Amino acid sequence: MQLGKLTVVLCCVWVVTIFYGEMFAFWVPSSSCSWPQLLPASNNKVTHDVSDHVKVAVITDPQLMDHTSLALAPKSLALEIAQFYTDLYMRRSFLTSILPFKPDIILFLGDYFDGGPHLSDEEWQNSLGRFRHIFGLNHRGRFSDTPKYYISGNHDTGYSATLSRNPKVLDRYEKEFGSRNYRFTVGEVEFIAVDSQTLDGRKEGNLTSTTWDFVKNVSSDVAAKTRVLLTHIPLYRPDWTPCGSHRSSPIINQRVSSSSVQEVTYQNYLTEETSRLLLDLINPVFVLSGHDHDQCTVTHQTRRGHIKEHTLGTISWQQGNLYPSFMLLSATKNPILSNTSEDVVSTRICFLPMQTHIYIWYACLFILTAFVLLLWPTHGLSVGVRYFGWLGSMWKAFISSDLFRGAGKEKDEEDENCEYEMVWDAEGSMHLVKKVSIKHAASSTDSESMARGNAVLRPVAKKNISQEASVSVEMNNADTHMEEGGTSVSQGRFNQSKRKLVCGRFVRTLRFLLAIAVVNLPLYMMFLAKDWID
Repeated sequence: MQLGKLTVVLCCVWVVTIFYGEMFAFWVPSSSCSWPQLLPASNNKVTHDVSDHVKVAVITDPQLMDHTSLALAPKSLALEIAQFYTDLYMRRSFLTSILPFKPDIILFLGDYFDGGPHLSDEEWQNSLGRFRHIFGLNHRGRFSDTPKYYISGNHDTGYSATLSRNPKVLDRYEKEFGSRNYRFTVGEVEFIAVDSQTLDGRKEGNLTSTTWDFVKNVSSDVAAKTRVLLTHIPLYRPDWTPCGSHRSSPIINQRVSSSSVQEVTYQNYLTEETSRLLLDLINPVFVLSGHDHDQCTVTHQTRRGHIKEHTLGTISWQQGNLYPSFMLLSATKNPILSNTSEDVVSTRICFLPMQTHIYIWYACLFILTAFVLLLWPTHGLSVGVRYFGWLGSMWKAFISSDLFRGAGKEKDEEDENCEYEMVWDAEGSMHLVKKVSIKHAASSTDSESMARGNAVLRPVAKKNISQEASVSVEMNNADTHMEEGGTSVSQGRFNQSKRKLVCGRFVRTLRFLLAIAVVNLPLYMMFLAKDWID
């Protein structure tokens, strides 16, 4: 395959990847998830039809990022980028994954902002504008008439200690989102929303007493419908209580912090006493909560029986949960014949695309693209196959050389260690004869002469050998210097050629990466604009 064709293939791979990561992945929940069915009452054999349900979409803990979220300066570029991609993900999830289910009601379980109590009025209004944009509250038409209900979270108003010091936080929250303690009816089910951040405050405090007065008023209404309790902070559970198969993060145990005036500054769950009293007074069949950022399904034992609570995970991918989610809740419209949660409400958790994995896939694909373009043979894959075949032949030749043959090596060492002697025959011709063994050489003085057949060994031979050997060594040294000079020149040329090859490969890779970006970057920007602009 030629390099041009490879670039076209890689470009197509990027197009498919961008389509999936920026659009198709958000279609998956609407095709893989569905509204849950209510179980038939014990005296009714017919299963409820979907038309008999009120369909409620439940969302919690978007916690819009601000300068309190990360150690970044306000309005810095890094913070703006982080905010944009986090907001964009939630907006896509809401518009593409949740709204296609056509819910009758949208319910938010708190924590709309991250640093809500600590933001100035200007910063809070800015975060509120982002919240309205993300969840389509500025739209007119499509779903503007869909009722929406809100409960407050600790990141919106703070705990009781914050509220007692900064009451204006409550004013601006209630002005936008309404009362913190209220009730509303969905079909034949009554939902009770309580401000859980004030339940464990000082009993003498005005905010705490107001919340408990509301709970007692609800309890005194004997003609009320079957109830579902809504609380941002989950109810008490013993440490290490299992949370079910949907949870992906470690279980969080109880932790409560209080100020010097016995006001709560932080808590994971409501206290055991508060939880028991709340369940006894309201007597719900089901409890919905948030705050934990991950799924948790537990069962509470009360004097009236078992009550199931589900803590819903965050919708944001930046809040410590790799598996953002939302809930579909079906509430019955029919008169309730029993007081069990299965006959009244039914829930289903729907998981959103894992944005972290999508970005990791983008990074891996970029690295793979760069390496393929860098290492791909210039004249195509067929030349590359011949090139690798040539390398294989060279390797086989190298393996079969004398370097790996012991006998040849021993022979060369033997020839190097041998001694020769100069012999003249009767006609005066000189011959070099290898000595049989150094140990068996005859010892004699320089004046002696030896006769071997008709050949005579003359004493002057050693002197001539020494002189000739000296001349030979000098010639060999000169040849060695010449070879070394030639080798250094060729080595320099080889290094220069190698540098030119590497630089050329890098320039070629950048050129083809630019070609791929020219096609895919406008496509990516088009998706960003399509999903962000109203």
